[in-house]
Amino acid sequence: MPDDLTVKQWVAYAGLDPRHFESGSSVAKRAKISKAGNRYIRQAPYMPALVASRYEPHVAAYYKHLQEKRGLQKIQAICAVMRKILHAIYGMLHNKQPFDGSKFFDMEKA
Repeated sequence: MPDDLTVKQWVAYAGLDPRHFESGSSVAKRAKISKAGNRYIRQAPYMPALVASRYEPHVAAYYKHLQEKRGLQKIQAICAVMRKILHAIYGMLHNKQPFDGSKFFDMEKA
């Protein structure tokens, strides 16, 4: 991917950006992922998100936070973890630093 993309554009390219649905004043549904981007890039972080949400303490805490505090279903929480993993990868590539779980999710604030 080109180096001049922002993190929002990068996530949108993968199709993991939230798409809000509104129709006038009476219909306002919950946001869903857009699925407008590259499906192969969207599929790639699925298994890493599953494994990380089980074995990496900071990612597991974020996954648990999404389910308990925000009321997301399991697949919705996994999609949110996938999106956040893309954010983390973007930060790691641009800052040339290894993964730091404390930057992913601060367990003390949750």
